[in-house]
Amino acid sequence: MPDQADTRVEVGFAPEEIRIDEPTRAARLKWVVIVDADLPPGRAINAAVCVAAAIGAAVPGLLGPDGKDASGEVHPGLPWAGCTVLAAESAELRALRDRAAAGEGTLVVDMPSQAQHTRVYGEYLDTLARAGQHRMSYYALGIIGPRNRVDKLVEKFPLA
Repeated sequence: MPDQADTRVEVGFAPEEIRIDEPTRAARLKWVVIVDADLPPGRAINAAVCVAAAIGAAVPGLLGPDGKDASGEVHPGLPWAGCTVLAAESAELRALRDRAAAGEGTLVVDMPSQAQHTRVYGEYLDTLARAGQHRMSYYALGIIGPRNRVDKLVEKFPLA
């Protein structure tokens, strides 16, 4: 099986771009998660969290530094550049995925519907291998890329 990392776009923030003292709108990259508007809340949250975890792992510099509260408790760093969660119809997700993936400097992480219909990751991979792109439907997408490009891609989608 080919290594998935071989096909991923390299997207991230250089250390000097991490500006925790500025509004999220000042970040060069914009991150959005778009979920299937017809999913029940639990499935929608699961799909959003799964693509967010993959984006977090793939994008250098996305997480801010850990924070310490007044009692000394340390809280792990969160995404300093923000994330907008939107909703779209199932057919719109597929078209959006294709448009976003065609953009230079844009990382797209998708959650095919097959992911929520298996309980063993190996079975999920086998199901994907049999499905083919023409039979894919998506429950969520995570997109991060140049702010103006991502804004144009998602401008018609409402907040989830």
